[in-house]
Amino acid sequence: MNTKAKASKAQLAEQFRSFIDPDYVITDDETLKPYECDGLAMYREMPMLVVLPETVEQVQRVMRICHDNDVPVVARGAGTGLCAGAMPHKEGVVLSMAKFNQILKVDPLARTARLQPGVRNLAISEEAAQYGLYYGPDPSSQIACTIGGNVAENSGGVHCLKYGLTVHNLMSVQLVTAEGELVTLGSAGLDSAGMDLLALFTGSEGLLGVVTEVTVKLLPKPEVARVIMAGFDNIENAGDAVGSVISEGIIPGGLEMMDSHAIVAAEDFVHAGYPRDAKALLLCEVDGTEEEVDEHIAAVEGLFQRLGATSIRTSQSEEERALLWKGRKAAFPAVGRISPDYYCMDGTIPRRYLAHVLLEMEKMSDHYGLRVANVFHAGDGNLHPLILFDANVPGEFEKTEAFGSSILELCVKVGGCITGEHGVGVEKIRQMAVQFNDEELQQFHDVKAAFDPTGILNPGKGVPTLRFCQEYRSIDHKQPPQPSQPEPTDAAHG
Repeated sequence: MNTKAKASKAQLAEQFRSFIDPDYVITDDETLKPYECDGLAMYREMPMLVVLPETVEQVQRVMRICHDNDVPVVARGAGTGLCAGAMPHKEGVVLSMAKFNQILKVDPLARTARLQPGVRNLAISEEAAQYGLYYGPDPSSQIACTIGGNVAENSGGVHCLKYGLTVHNLMSVQLVTAEGELVTLGSAGLDSAGMDLLALFTGSEGLLGVVTEVTVKLLPKPEVARVIMAGFDNIENAGDAVGSVISEGIIPGGLEMMDSHAIVAAEDFVHAGYPRDAKALLLCEVDGTEEEVDEHIAAVEGLFQRLGATSIRTSQSEEERALLWKGRKAAFPAVGRISPDYYCMDGTIPRRYLAHVLLEMEKMSDHYGLRVANVFHAGDGNLHPLILFDANVPGEFEKTEAFGSSILELCVKVGGCITGEHGVGVEKIRQMAVQFNDEELQQFHDVKAAFDPTGILNPGKGVPTLRFCQEYRSIDHKQPPQPSQPEPTDAAHG
């Protein structure tokens, strides 16, 4: 039993100011306010205080003090997360890594980059461009999100189908444990002996340690990259086309899908030339050598024509390619222009069920009386439904949450999972009880205890208690009726 008396807010602040610039130990409510939430602003909590260290040694000292005083710690990057994973603990410290923003080294021969965790995702590719290299994972928030946050959530992006998620592009991670110990997972080699703790740590949402340095792989820029935009007059044909591209043996650099709400919103915002009358839009990018790209472009155009595409356009220049992708990258803010608020979900399903799940979401939309716009990574089945609502209408957010729960539970029902790249955080912690049984959840708790025995790192996020799960499973969630799982069609292979 822990009998230690916790230090007060004033006592902690005094200890931190002894080794951190006092201007970067924040205790007043006005300056704390921006830290109360991440990108999912519907969940908020004011922290006790915020610290912004600038050296690894300072991070270690912060963690030791918090560990000794049994004070919760929530590590924070740019705050662009969408699962309330960086929401503070009201009795805890927010450990902001914003001052760790340096690119330490780019090695063009080894094709690697050593980075502090506060380096923006896009800045990596901008720095590597002088060597003809770039960093593969490219979340839509890449202009702002940081590599430390990408590691915490195992972020992907529009090119993750071919080039992988963050976990596939890491060499090593340096982290500070809950006790303040400095540890390195991974190495400069292609593989490391022993258990793959680097993969275990990636996507752990700040529950296992605080990232202080990241080494990533860099990729050579493809010789040629072109994107095909295809409009369809129904969702079924577009969904079938996604699986058919993969079954042809073509792995696109990116394969994205948008529905009619997202198409119109993005077109009004960016003016990329999207077909406004289409019910669904596919963006399929192929890259490689000139000969390879020409062959794949012809094959994909022919496939889309056979599957009923109502319009097909292929980029003829780098500027046109960038414009077509600009609409997709700007889809989230574009949808924000047509609704007071939206709730971005993140479930993943087998590709063969894309059409089925999208049609079921239309039924749910009618049931809940809320519009939903879809823009997502179709190639790997990572859905991002945007539920449109107005937080100023009493009860509408609660209805939105119920709608989101129904979507996630449908994803699990067809063989998918509740998250692809946004994480669990607070947002999806209830649905963990749907995807995992008690034995599996106990394994998560055991891993957490091995890294963080006292449970001070990001408590209350990611992994629910077993008692909570049993209570949640016993509730009648009153979801709209859902048909049994469909049989996969020949045209859509997972």
